[in-house]
Amino acid sequence: MRKNIVAGNWKMNTTVPEGVQLAKDVCEAVAAAGELKCDVIMGVPFTHLTAVCETIGTANVGLAAQNCADHTSGAYTGEVSAPMVASTGAGYVILGHSERRGYYNETAEMLKEKVDLALANGLKVIFCCGESLEERENGTFKDVIAAEIRDSLFHLSAEQFKEIVIAYEPIWAIGTGKTATSDQAQEIHAFIRGLLTEQFGAQVADDTTILYGGSCKPSNAPELFAKPDIDGGLIGGASLKAADFMGIVTAF
Repeated sequence: MRKNIVAGNWKMNTTVPEGVQLAKDVCEAVAAAGELKCDVIMGVPFTHLTAVCETIGTANVGLAAQNCADHTSGAYTGEVSAPMVASTGAGYVILGHSERRGYYNETAEMLKEKVDLALANGLKVIFCCGESLEERENGTFKDVIAAEIRDSLFHLSAEQFKEIVIAYEPIWAIGTGKTATSDQAQEIHAFIRGLLTEQFGAQVADDTTILYGGSCKPSNAPELFAKPDIDGGLIGGASLKAADFMGIVTAF
């Protein structure tokens, strides 16, 4: 049975004290909400990982880094490796976000290495895929999404793939205020699950959590999450305010 997940991606926002306060607010809200129907994860900047991990303590909230290096160690100034991330207490890492692919030229081969290193160091991977507006309009979007998943993940075994969460993020709906309709999102989520069925079998595909990551907010989350193949969200701007974030969490 696959998990529902709502994961916040803080991106490059908040100082460490601001992040600690936000983490406290989220943890308190999660505790006050009682039994939730989804797992809650906060994806924070590298600088925040240890402090936020300490803030979470025994709260029922997961912690993710927003990236990791494609090397284990060495002369790579400014990089942060998967072993370093794991040593902070984080249990997840977000890989393949469109901003990393676009701004920092991350390739499928680089992401394949990052996925392998993350899994080898006990981290679960939230792997992002999605199309640009041009790719959506010219009809190549399914080919693009299939290639992103295939080229970085299909070397894994079915057992390894149990540690992967997929996040579909239509690039044209990130930070734009635009949102894929629930039917558009469901179409792609079902398409992705079909790809996983072909590669790993129906059981693995059915057990894989697939998140929606394009301008999800409290007002549209219930409609999105009602779809059979949408198992939660990877939340950007709305994760920076505990009340907005919890409005999405409680949409389940």
